[in-house]
Amino acid sequence: MKKFVTVLVCLCFLGISVLAQSSGREKRPRIVTAPVPPPSTDSSNPNNRPPVLIGDKKTTQTSNTAEEPPVEDDEVIRIETNLVTFPVSVLDRNGRFISGLQKQDFQIFENGVEQKIDSFGSVEVPFTVILLLDVSPSTQYKIDEIQDAAITFVNQLRRDDKVIVISFDERVRVLSSATNNRYVLRDAIRQAAFGDGTSLYEAVDLVINQQLRSIEGRKAVVLFTDGVDTTSRRATYQSTMRETEEVDALFYPIRYDTYAGMQGGNGGRTYPRRRTGGGTLGDLIGIILGGGNIQIGGGNYPSGGGSAGSSREEYETGRRYLEELARNSGGRIFEADTTYNLDAAFSGIAEELRRQYTLGYYPETIGQKGERKQIRVRVKRPNLVVRAKNSYIVGENNNKFAGK
Repeated sequence: MKKFVTVLVCLCFLGISVLAQSSGREKRPRIVTAPVPPPSTDSSNPNNRPPVLIGDKKTTQTSNTAEEPPVEDDEVIRIETNLVTFPVSVLDRNGRFISGLQKQDFQIFENGVEQKIDSFGSVEVPFTVILLLDVSPSTQYKIDEIQDAAITFVNQLRRDDKVIVISFDERVRVLSSATNNRYVLRDAIRQAAFGDGTSLYEAVDLVINQQLRSIEGRKAVVLFTDGVDTTSRRATYQSTMRETEEVDALFYPIRYDTYAGMQGGNGGRTYPRRRTGGGTLGDLIGIILGGGNIQIGGGNYPSGGGSAGSSREEYETGRRYLEELARNSGGRIFEADTTYNLDAAFSGIAEELRRQYTLGYYPETIGQKGERKQIRVRVKRPNLVVRAKNSYIVGENNNKFAGK
């Protein structure tokens, strides 16, 4: 009996010991394996550093990390900005585009020194055209013709070509953004309503600075006007000429001779005249009764004076302005004398824009900012006409083009 009790007590102590050990194992902390860190990007190892673009800014910044060592020259992707590129049109004596020319058919001279042609292109690409419509008083007898001509040009375009419609009288109005929807463009053109005053120079200034500079690819302006400015104040003949020299776009003026229609029986105008004052109802009644003073003017011509544009001399100034606008940009001027001529002109403009050659070269001497350099393009084939800008202005970050 005593032996049985002794064995029972031993078994009890043994069981308690086993339970205690099991409980101790369950409460013991577990060992957690730390995550493996990502591969090191230590900047001391050149092979681990990404390339850096000159002028890039860091988008994130860690405040606790040490400043990185300077990037070595062979690890920098440098962006060259002194490549001079420009479009070139090559035509026969009848104005037809000459296709099939190769890089070796061209020569480029800068300040009389031949340059190596580094880039060449001849593929057909879409383009963007701004239709700039003069709806000022002087064009009141031509407004339907101008609208019809603009729609005719739109009909020459292909699916990927885009058009912006802008009209101007005393004010400049954007009637449509860039689109290839012909229905939208026709509606926008028909919205170009007859107005008062003629701010031609300010219209050209706005088109260059607010439209052309942000358009990529081939671009041009087809300008429907008589060339006479009467109300521009901020922009001038000279300032707009300078701007056309600095933008890579072609200007194609379509000139309307409105002189005959603007002359009345005594040489006066036959459209509502622009006043210089505020324009209250009382003023208007005073004018009607003969007590008001009407003055037309305010335009900025090369001489710096304002003009109403009613004399033949002022119309000749308008002609010279449009001719210089076309020449400086590398475009052409057309006379809107017949519908047939306009149809042929629009077809030629569309073909030129679509099928231009593009040449580029790195100048042997970069030049100073603001310096004008003369360029000349020659084709090694007889009886061909080459049209291109013939100078450019050296810019700070890129080359600006100029035609003179």
